[in-house]
Amino acid sequence: MEEQVGALWHRLITRAARRDHPAAAVELAEVRLPAALLFRALGGAPGLQVKPATETTHGARRPLLERIAGQGRRVELAWRDAETLRLPARLAWFAERDLNRDLYLWLAALAAMPQAAGGDWLQRNAAATAAVLARCPGLCPRYRRLVQAHLADRPAADGMGAAEAARERALRAALEHPDVRAAPLPAASTAPAPVPLWLHPAPPVSNTPRSAPDDPEDAEATGGDSTDVENAKRRRGERVDAPKGRGGLLAFRLESLFTRAEYASVDRSTEESADPDARAALEDLDVLSLARARKRTAARLRFDLDLPPEAHDDIRLGAGIALPEWDYRHGRLLDAHCRLQPMLARDAPPQPLPVHLRQHARRLRALFEHLKPARVWQHDQPDGCELDINAVIAHAAERLQGREPDDAGLFRDLRNGARDLSCLLLADLSLSTDAFISDRQRVIDVIRDSLFLFSEALAATGDRCALYGFSSRHRSHVRFHTLKAFTEPHSDTVRGRINALRPGYYTRMGAAIRHATHLLQKEPSADRLLLLLTDGKPNDLDHYEGRYGIEDTRHAIQTAQRCGVRPFCVTIDRKAREYLPYLFGSNGWMLVRNAGELPGKLPQLYARLTG
Repeated sequence: MEEQVGALWHRLITRAARRDHPAAAVELAEVRLPAALLFRALGGAPGLQVKPATETTHGARRPLLERIAGQGRRVELAWRDAETLRLPARLAWFAERDLNRDLYLWLAALAAMPQAAGGDWLQRNAAATAAVLARCPGLCPRYRRLVQAHLADRPAADGMGAAEAARERALRAALEHPDVRAAPLPAASTAPAPVPLWLHPAPPVSNTPRSAPDDPEDAEATGGDSTDVENAKRRRGERVDAPKGRGGLLAFRLESLFTRAEYASVDRSTEESADPDARAALEDLDVLSLARARKRTAARLRFDLDLPPEAHDDIRLGAGIALPEWDYRHGRLLDAHCRLQPMLARDAPPQPLPVHLRQHARRLRALFEHLKPARVWQHDQPDGCELDINAVIAHAAERLQGREPDDAGLFRDLRNGARDLSCLLLADLSLSTDAFISDRQRVIDVIRDSLFLFSEALAATGDRCALYGFSSRHRSHVRFHTLKAFTEPHSDTVRGRINALRPGYYTRMGAAIRHATHLLQKEPSADRLLLLLTDGKPNDLDHYEGRYGIEDTRHAIQTAQRCGVRPFCVTIDRKAREYLPYLFGSNGWMLVRNAGELPGKLPQLYARLTG
C-alpha cells in the first residue's frame, strides 16, 4: 500500500512541477539536416558534426514544486567546440511545436557566428545575436516570437533580491535589444535562470584525453552475460582510478550514506549480478565515472594489436612511401608526415574461387559480358581484312578530278572495341571488420566475398582493374596490401591473396586514398574510378580521430578529384549520413544497410557507375 501511495504521489508532484511541454516536443533527429545546412550556409565550419548536447546543472533558483519533486536541476543548452556543434537532443521549452523547431534553427544560426574575443557570457551572446539578425533579416520575426515566448516563462524580477533583480533585468534587456551594446552581467549569489536562446555559459569539457577506438586497454572483455542499457541523452564522462585491494566488508554510518550520483572507490567484483536499476541510475547521473581494471588472467591473451615479428608478417615491398597529411587546425599540408608501407601476403597459396560463390559468379559473368565492348568495324584503316568500298569510291573520284588523294585509309577491319576505363578498389581492413554481422559471418568475410565477386565480374568486361586493402597503426605504419595490380591478370594467385585477408588495425584513410590516387594517375585511361569499401569513419591511435581524420580524408578526396580521379564510397556504417556527404558529396557514396548483401550489390553498383 505504501508503495502504491508513493508512486501516486510521485506522479502527481512530477506532473505539477513540470514546466516543459511534452506534447509540443521536437527531437534533434527531426531537424538535424536543416540545422546543419543553415549552420554551414552562414559560415559555420563544414567539418563540424551536429550531435546531442550534454545535460548540465544550471545552479539557478528553482520553484518550490520543482525542489519537492527533485527535478529541474539540469538543462540541455547548445554550444560549439572544435569537433562538434552540440544541440539539445529534445526541445520542449514552448507550448507550440513550431516555436521549438524555430529554436533549433536559431541556435544553429547563432553558433555559426564568430565568437567575440572579449566580454562575458551575456555580451558574447548579445553580440552574436545582433550579428545573426543583421546578416539574416528574415530571422527577425522568428527571433521576436521566441523572445516573447521565453520572457513570458522567465521568473519575474520583482520577487528577487536587488542583485538578482538587476541581473534579470540586464538579461531581459539583452534579449529584447541585442543591437544595443550590453554591459557586463551583474554579479549575484546564484546563477541566472537558463537562457535557451543563447549558447552555453560554460560548456562541459572532458577532464581526460580521449582514448582511441579499439584501444586494447579499453576493449570490452568477451564472454559472460550482459544487458544493454540504452539512453538517447549524451552524458559526461570522467576517468577515475580503479579500486585497489580486495573485496570485503564496507562499514559506514547510515547518515553518511552516499547518493548514487557520487563515485566511491569500492572494489566491486565483476562477478556480481547486474544492477536491475541501472537504467534509472543512468537517468540520475550527471557524470559517469569510468574505471579501467588492469587485471591479468592466465585464461585471456590479447595479441590483436601487437605487430607480428618480421619473419611472420606479410612481405614488405620496399622501405615505405612518405606521404603528406592535412592539418586543418593550421590550414597546411604536413610534408612526409605519414609512411605508407606496401605489403604482399606471405602465406597466400593460389586457389580457385570458393565453392559457395561459384553459382553467383557465373550469373555475374554472364551479366557483365554485356558490358564487354562488341566487335565493330574500324573504317579508314591503312590495312585490314577487306577494302572499304566508300573510301575506294571517294579515292577514285578524287583522282578523276585531277587531285592526288592519300592512299592511307582504303581498308576497314573488324576489331574489338575498348572501354577507356581503369578502376581501383580500396578495401578497409581495420580491426572493426572483425565484428560479426550474423552467427556465421564477420564483416571481413563479407568484404572478402565482395572482392571475389567484384574481380570475377570485371574480368568478364576486360576493364583495367586493381584491388588493394589498407589499415594503419600510427602515422608511421600505414599498411597497403596489394591484392591485384593493374598489370596483373586475374588468376588463382589473386584469389589466394584475397582469401588471405585478415582484420588489421585502424583506418588512416587519407594516406591510403592519396597513394591510390597516385596509382590511378599512372593509368592512361580517360575515366579513372576509385571505389572505397569501408565500415566506418577515419580513425587511428594518435590524434587522427574526430574532425582531424575527417578533414584529412576530405582533403585527400578533393585532391583526387583535381587529378581526374572519380572517388565513390560504399559503406555498411549506419551512421554514414553524419559524415560521408561532407567527404564525398551527396551523390558520391552509397549505404548498404544489410552487410550480407554487399557482395551482390558491389558489382551492380560498378555497372551503374560505368554504364
